[in-house]
Amino acid sequence: METGLNILKLKFLPAILLAACVLPTFAADEQSIAALAAYKGADRQQKLVAAAKKEGSVMLYTSITSEIAQKLSADFEAKYGVKVTVWRADDPTVVQRILTERKSGRNTLDVVNIGSLEMEMLHREKVLQALKSPYTANLVPGAVPPHGEYAATFIDLMLQAYNTNAIKKADLPKTYQDLLNPKWKGQLGLEATDEEWFYDMVESMGEEKGLQYFRDLVAITQPSLRTGHSLLANLVLSGEVPLGLTVYNHSVVTAKKKGAPIDYMLLEPAIAVSFSEGVSNQSQHPNAALLFYEYMLTDGQKVFADLDYLPANKNIDSQFKNVPYHLADQAHFLAQYKKWDDLWNQIIVKRK
Repeated sequence: METGLNILKLKFLPAILLAACVLPTFAADEQSIAALAAYKGADRQQKLVAAAKKEGSVMLYTSITSEIAQKLSADFEAKYGVKVTVWRADDPTVVQRILTERKSGRNTLDVVNIGSLEMEMLHREKVLQALKSPYTANLVPGAVPPHGEYAATFIDLMLQAYNTNAIKKADLPKTYQDLLNPKWKGQLGLEATDEEWFYDMVESMGEEKGLQYFRDLVAITQPSLRTGHSLLANLVLSGEVPLGLTVYNHSVVTAKKKGAPIDYMLLEPAIAVSFSEGVSNQSQHPNAALLFYEYMLTDGQKVFADLDYLPANKNIDSQFKNVPYHLADQAHFLAQYKKWDDLWNQIIVKRK
């Protein structure tokens, strides 16, 4: 079975595959937490909070920023009196730690919130608990996969961000085709691991036309590659990269509020990726884990919105709430990962 764990940015493939071979079966708590999640009685929240308080704590593994993690933890603890312990790293390292701990028989993880692509990997390695929470009904389309083992907490909309000192608004491209003008040579920047964006762009154009478009874009403009969306945003801020094609919305909005020389446009098709959360099927604090999971889909959404992120809850107001975008299909992309990773490297990275 194709697991997708050979992704370029995951440098630890052998360790993951070894861990995947020895994952234990679901914990005995699986049925009880699933039943509580699906319970519709009027006393559901009361029962859940009481059980979570009895457990006393919840362990969160995440790649979200320290600022967000701290705000979420403090808000949750103030509301429910349940302590949140946070372990933070980048997405690949979180995945590696989870699978390594499973191999060794440790069950530290309660809740995980990382990129949805990596969450789909954890689903394939049988790490996550399927849940049917009533709160997922308020999420945007595509936020919950058919298997129900994770749910999106926020969306990263890929903006085309530009330095207002380097580019005049009147000179901005109106379509992706406009970027094929030689005047953009040396002006463009891409995040070096945006294979998902590349895949969705090509799919939207039609594969043959889409691949030719990117070959032309690279030949004409020679875009620079920068590893990390935050780094790309910062280079747009400094003017080193006048126009970044795949900058996350929250980076642009926050910087613009502070008076930085940055603004954005949104060329069609608008592409977005999500970050999601899931509960371990071997959680030692299953009730606290479920309570935190549902907090992230409700009150926690306001924390994301206040920090300029695009919440996955469609009822929460945000700057980009009504912007039409295509949300990447993680399972479909992962199933074809090798093909698209090879194409990305051939056309964008190696540029042969």
